[in-house]
Amino acid sequence: MNLKPYREALALPGLRSLLLVSVLARVPLTATGVTLTFHVVLDLGRGYGAAGLVGAASTVGAALGSPLLGRLVDRRGLRPVLLLTTVAEGVFWAGAPTLSYPVLLPAAFLAGLFALPVFSVVRQSVAALVPAERRRPAYALDSMSVELSFMVGPALAVALATAGSPRITMWAVGAGIVASGIGLWLLDPPTRSVGEPVGPHRKVPRREWLTPRLLAVLTVSLAATLVLGGTDVAVVAVLRAGGEVGWTGAVLAAWAVASLVGGFAYGAVTRSFAPLVLMAALSLTTIPVGLGGAHWWLLCLALVPAGALCAPTIASTSDAVSRLAPAGVRGEAMGLHGSAVTVGIALGAPLAGAVIDASAPLWGFVVTGAIGVLVALAVLPVELRHRRTPVVPTTPTPDPELTPSPA
Repeated sequence: MNLKPYREALALPGLRSLLLVSVLARVPLTATGVTLTFHVVLDLGRGYGAAGLVGAASTVGAALGSPLLGRLVDRRGLRPVLLLTTVAEGVFWAGAPTLSYPVLLPAAFLAGLFALPVFSVVRQSVAALVPAERRRPAYALDSMSVELSFMVGPALAVALATAGSPRITMWAVGAGIVASGIGLWLLDPPTRSVGEPVGPHRKVPRREWLTPRLLAVLTVSLAATLVLGGTDVAVVAVLRAGGEVGWTGAVLAAWAVASLVGGFAYGAVTRSFAPLVLMAALSLTTIPVGLGGAHWWLLCLALVPAGALCAPTIASTSDAVSRLAPAGVRGEAMGLHGSAVTVGIALGAPLAGAVIDASAPLWGFVVTGAIGVLVALAVLPVELRHRRTPVVPTTPTPDPELTPSPA
C-alpha cells in the first residue's frame, strides 16, 4: 500500500501535534452520553427514557450551538471560543451531579449549546494546515482518530462507573473535557492557512457559500451518521435476540477496526471518491448485515464491508466541506457539518429502535440502510448537475474598502 500520502501529510508543520491532541481531547467527549445515562438511571433512580431525554436535550443544544460557535471562531478567533466553552463545560460537569432531574434537563441543553467544539475545530484546522490536494489523507487520519476515541472513551466511562460511581465518573469526564479545552487553547491551532487573511475580511453572504452542492454534502453527512446510529442499535438488538448479547463489545470492536482499516486505505489510495458514492455504498452494504445475526462471528463478518466505509465516508464529507466553504466562513460551515453528523446519529438510533420494536432486529439494518440509499438518490441530481462545476475558492475575495488604492 502506498504510504507516501500519509508521510507527506504528516510532514506538514503542526499536523502531528493537532492529531495527537485531537485524539486525547475527544476521549472524554465520547464518554458523555454513557456517563449521563449511568447518572440518571443509577444516581437519580430514573428510567432509560428519562436518560434518553437528557441525551436528547444535550444533542439538540449541540446541533444548534455548533454553527454558532463556528461563526464566533470565524469572527473572533479560536481562543475566545475555547475559553467560553471550557468554562461552560467546567461549570456544568462540576454541578451536574448535584442537580435534580428537572434542573438537569435544561442544564444539559445549555451544556450542549456551549459544548467544546473539538470535532469542528480540528477539521477546520486541518483545512488551514493542509493544502487542498493533500487533505484526503489528513482527513482520513482525523476520522481514524475519531474511531479510536469512540473505542476508548465510552469503555473507560463504563469501567469507572461500575468500579466507582456514576457521580465520580461525571467529575472525571468533566475534568477531562476541561483539560482538553486547556490543551487546545495552549496549542492554538490555526483556523486560516498562511495565504488566507486573518484580519478583517469581506462578509460572505450565506447565499454565496451555502449552495445546493454544500447542502447536498451536509445531507449526505446526516444520512451517513443516521445509518451508523441505526447500525449501533441494531447490532445490540440482533445479538440480544440470539442470546449472544455478551459478545456485543467484540462485535462493535470488529466494526470499529474495519472502519480504521477502511479509513487508512482511503487515505492511501490515489483516487478520490465523492461523499455521495461512499455514503450510498455504506447504506447498501448495511442493508444485508442482519442476515448474519445467527452467530456473533457471522455478524462480525457481515459488518466488515459497511464498517470499512464508515471512516472514509465521514472523511470525504469533511474534505468536501473544507473545499466548498470560503475561508472566512469555514468555521460556520464546519459547525453545520458537525450539526449534520450529530443530528444523523440522534435520529438513527431511535428510528432503528422503533423499527425493531415493531418488527424484528434485522429490519433495523434494512430500514436505516434503505433511507441512506433513498437520500443518495435524492441528492444524485445535484451532484450530477455540479460535478463539472469548480468548487468555491477557499480564499475570500478582497474587500475593496480594505485593499489599498494604487499610488
